[in-house]
Amino acid sequence: MRSIKKIHDAVSSPIADLITYRALPTHSIDHIDPFLFLNHHGYQDYPENNNGLPFGPHPHRGFETVTFILKGDLTHKDSSGWESVIKAGGVQWMTAGKGLIHAEISSDEFKRNGGELELLQLWVNLPAKHKMTEPNYKGLQEEDIPQLSLDNGKVKLAAVSGNWEDKKGAFAPLNDIQLATLHFAEGGKYSIEISSERNIFFYVVKGNLKVNGKEAKIHNLVEFGNDGEKLEIEALEESILLLGHAVPFNEPIVAQGPFVMNTQQEIQQAFQDYQNGEFGNWNG
Repeated sequence: MRSIKKIHDAVSSPIADLITYRALPTHSIDHIDPFLFLNHHGYQDYPENNNGLPFGPHPHRGFETVTFILKGDLTHKDSSGWESVIKAGGVQWMTAGKGLIHAEISSDEFKRNGGELELLQLWVNLPAKHKMTEPNYKGLQEEDIPQLSLDNGKVKLAAVSGNWEDKKGAFAPLNDIQLATLHFAEGGKYSIEISSERNIFFYVVKGNLKVNGKEAKIHNLVEFGNDGEKLEIEALEESILLLGHAVPFNEPIVAQGPFVMNTQQEIQQAFQDYQNGEFGNWNG
């Protein structure tokens, strides 16, 4: 079985009135190559006539954002012309590539009526060869994401990207990034073998899991060694898990604000290009 190096606690990092826990980076772990950043927004219940999410137009370059809408909804709009409203159970995958401007806000309906909200946003790095690729966006509703029922219905797996139990994921990213969300009923079990060369991303969104003999609870990020291949997971209560794995890029990472590149010079160029209007026009 894979060894566990450390179990890290996400840190409370509220944004305006939005409850947020940041699992990556924290004082105890910087990244798990190529997984760079994870914010867990919510859970919270918004009243009627609320302001919604606070993520107005902002630029990105050099990586991808994968956003999981667990409760509520998320309106995406960007300078390349993509726009959608994705509801609970859906996922948005945006490749910033050479640069775009986007906004992530709540729908008018959500701001008017309020309701439950919970989101995960994961940043996945792009290798140097893809840093300046053309931007792309795809948003899928829950019914568009392949679902697997495992362990006699005690485990529900949503195949987001890659291959899971011979089921192909909904998204086909530029790189071999495998991502899934798993919903466990109490007592549900799931086992998987992941090649030791691949880094594992394992974040407990809700509940309490036992993985390879150790407990991991809500807001825990589990860091694994690169030795064995097997994960054995058991839910000690109703739980939700974000699980991913990928071969590390092993490239220099220079991150500053909304840009993630390989050198400081490339970061400076990104700021210059953005100021020169090369990230497209914002018509929000």
